[in-house]
Amino acid sequence: MLAGVQSGATSLSSLPQLDEGHLVDAVRRLNEEILWAPAGLNADPINRFGDEARSVFGPIPDGDCTGPESKRLGLEVDGNSVELEPNPFEPGSPLEFSHRDADGRLVKWTKEITKCDKPSLAGGVTFCGLNSRISRVQRNHVEWLFLCRKSSGDLKVHADPYWTESDPRFSRYSAIGFNSVTGEIAFLDGRKDRAVFDWSNSFPPPGGQSYGDTIGRRDAEALYDKTFAVDCVSCHDNKKPTVIDPHIQQARVGYFDSRARSFSLGNFLTARIARVDLPFRVIGSGYVSTHGVSMARAKAFAIKGHPCFACHSLTTMESGKRFAADAVAMPAGVKDPTLGQSVGIVQENAALQPVQDHRTDWASTSGDGRIMPWMVPDHGGNLSKGSSRLTAAEWDQLSECAWENGGKTCNYRPLFTGCPAPGAGADTFVPFDFSIAPMTMANTDGFQSALHLTWRYLNGYGDVPERDDVRFDIAVREKEIPVAQAPPATTDYPSMADVKATEASPSLGSVFKLRNDTLLLLNASYSGHRKWSDTPPAKGPRSYSITIPAVCGKRYLIRVVPKRFCFDNTGVVYGHADHLVDYDFPCAR
Repeated sequence: MLAGVQSGATSLSSLPQLDEGHLVDAVRRLNEEILWAPAGLNADPINRFGDEARSVFGPIPDGDCTGPESKRLGLEVDGNSVELEPNPFEPGSPLEFSHRDADGRLVKWTKEITKCDKPSLAGGVTFCGLNSRISRVQRNHVEWLFLCRKSSGDLKVHADPYWTESDPRFSRYSAIGFNSVTGEIAFLDGRKDRAVFDWSNSFPPPGGQSYGDTIGRRDAEALYDKTFAVDCVSCHDNKKPTVIDPHIQQARVGYFDSRARSFSLGNFLTARIARVDLPFRVIGSGYVSTHGVSMARAKAFAIKGHPCFACHSLTTMESGKRFAADAVAMPAGVKDPTLGQSVGIVQENAALQPVQDHRTDWASTSGDGRIMPWMVPDHGGNLSKGSSRLTAAEWDQLSECAWENGGKTCNYRPLFTGCPAPGAGADTFVPFDFSIAPMTMANTDGFQSALHLTWRYLNGYGDVPERDDVRFDIAVREKEIPVAQAPPATTDYPSMADVKATEASPSLGSVFKLRNDTLLLLNASYSGHRKWSDTPPAKGPRSYSITIPAVCGKRYLIRVVPKRFCFDNTGVVYGHADHLVDYDFPCAR
């Protein structure tokens, strides 16, 4: 509680009585520059998504699948690297598939590819595609992954120029943003009525580079899927931006011999032990509204003493059902399944069968070269140590948990964690240095004096210098100064219920009076942060201030509450701590 200063007041006894609407208008005009909510410029779902993502992750880089921070995804068949290129040994040098060993020596040419060592588990894409590209851009704890994936309508690879490394055409564009500290993640896909993209040029981020990037925002509207149709989080559910999968994380899943070092992505994709207690939250109100039902049902689990859980938590979504089953080469199943579980298990096993059908026999046999199962106890994806397989009993226990049939041994908890309130939990940043003082106005709107309230705050959650998802609501109550000038009681101040008043509606604007004669200002940003302007990096706490017309003989009781815009289905969350300020404005004698 901050006691007000008792000096410096100017007599306002001659001030005409102003109606309530006039006061609200005056307060709005004095503060309108900084009273605005982030990500509300327009209702277009892509631009809103981009504005929300920038408010959480900071600037979004262009999607560039050929830049210095990108890699090509290769194809391996029978332990050899495969490329599509002209065969000089055939008349006319037709495009064929060359197979080269780990030392680069030509092994053979083939006219088609029907199976590969590491078929994709993504679903709906070519199982043994080649020459897709992935790009990774990281700043501090935030990384963005961009995938330019080649695929075909029949999910097969053909001896066609499209599949060559030099052809920039591809069919599926997607992006993932992730903060490794906060566990915040965002998913985006290219539009689904577009069959061909071209990576010769980079792709603008959703929402453009800023609120004012008119051209970038227009181009983004035409590029991305407004319906958020793809349920990305079902597969990207293990509290990290990448899926542990031999097709994409080639460096992490090798063979029993030395081939892994020849055909891998190295350390391009970072490792992350996905503990069950890590935070994990999807950003993007449009995406969450589309997939919120399945997200609300999802659970993370970790079985104490089980060999898989030294490195993983798994979930009741695809990491526990589809990916785990393929990783250990065992079919999903539970004891005494319900009808719904029976249907789901049949569907999952059916989805995995074509993956296995497209895997080479060589990769599934014992001895050198074997890759199935591709995750093993003790050594994970490092198959060179020849670790034993997961036992049937250990798999049964895991599968029971994945299908929500395992009981207490699974240690279930919600997969997605809540939006953190400012100054609570992992967000330790709170407003401070509150100060209030009188000021003279040039008879603005009929008012000659006002109170100027200031404070400081750094929105440092997740170490994102441009983070802009926190605003302040300020409730101001005006009362007569008590004759004894006793200090105010806590109950004299506006309450949290006043700040969260159900009658408060964005349609009423940024300033209005509540029925209990409390003035409420919504969504105060830092000083100078004009509406629809992106925030520059913060080098330290920012300065905040509001100005309230004041009348002599009145006591002003103020509650300041930070709130976070969650950009999911929870709307906003308010800080819990009391930030109370008071000021007695005496009349001159």
